[in-house]
Amino acid sequence: MIATPDVHPGADPAALHTPVMLARCLELLAPAASRPGAVVVDATLGMGGHTAALLEAHPELTVIGLDRDTEALELAGRRLAPFGARAIRVHTVYDGIAEAVRGAGFERIDGVLFDLGVSSLQLDEAERGFAYAQDAPLDMRMDQTAGVTAADILGTAPEGRLRAIFERYGEEPLAGRYARAIVEARAEAPIERSGRLVDILQRATPAAVSGKRHPAKRVFQALRVEVNGELAALERAIPAALGLLNVGGRIVVMSYQSLEDRFVKRELQARSRSTAPAGLPVELPEHRPEFKLLTRGAELADEAERERNPRAVPARLRAAERVRDAA
Repeated sequence: MIATPDVHPGADPAALHTPVMLARCLELLAPAASRPGAVVVDATLGMGGHTAALLEAHPELTVIGLDRDTEALELAGRRLAPFGARAIRVHTVYDGIAEAVRGAGFERIDGVLFDLGVSSLQLDEAERGFAYAQDAPLDMRMDQTAGVTAADILGTAPEGRLRAIFERYGEEPLAGRYARAIVEARAEAPIERSGRLVDILQRATPAAVSGKRHPAKRVFQALRVEVNGELAALERAIPAALGLLNVGGRIVVMSYQSLEDRFVKRELQARSRSTAPAGLPVELPEHRPEFKLLTRGAELADEAERERNPRAVPARLRAAERVRDAA
């Protein structure tokens, strides 16, 4: 068991976070999680909502929960304490999934769940700097024990690098304009708080655009992805997770922004197609797909859930099942 700091003393983790698309995740993972001695990885443990529900539903299941956020791990530990050794918490980024599984004493797994993006805990704590609606230090690190902050990047990255970050990770059409404004502003004083960054972005936004969307939304997303290396970690984590699955094992991924969803879509579709050369009269066993898709496109939360839990609105869920081992 890992050691984590005591945060939010007395708080009920279940009251701090509502898991997104919980019933659908449980339904998709059930055939794999119900196997005798099954092992499932919750690659984004958060406050343990999905893991607790899985453990309650499947008495013989072991879940390995990964998270880089030590506060989330501590809260999840409280929630999962009744499950004892069936709930294993590991402090790591999700691209460390293979090492985490081996470290827990297993070679293969039967299921894996990714609930990507920023967590409720991180959004709701103003001092973490994730939310542009609240003035706070520009930190944005999911793991506050390591790495550079958003303020570090804003203070040192050249204009061209800032523009590239905003374009790639935020898909921001005003990336160049915002990068230039930031460089000009930091020459006067460091940009260390979210309130000042929002002011800079608002002043740099043309009047014709400012009424259509908040100018900080995409920039804050881009900075968060850059600070935490999210896309690079995901590009390593999904193939690693697929490689760990037993035949009949299942992967479920929930994405909250288009960059993540496009990558997940490409990976799952590629693994679910035959690799036989065109014109081959008979498909050889080694060319058959390793996976089959379990969802048609990306599934959305239903209207009732979107009304009840606004954080479910951008969620896009995809899932697949391993049907044969790799050659």
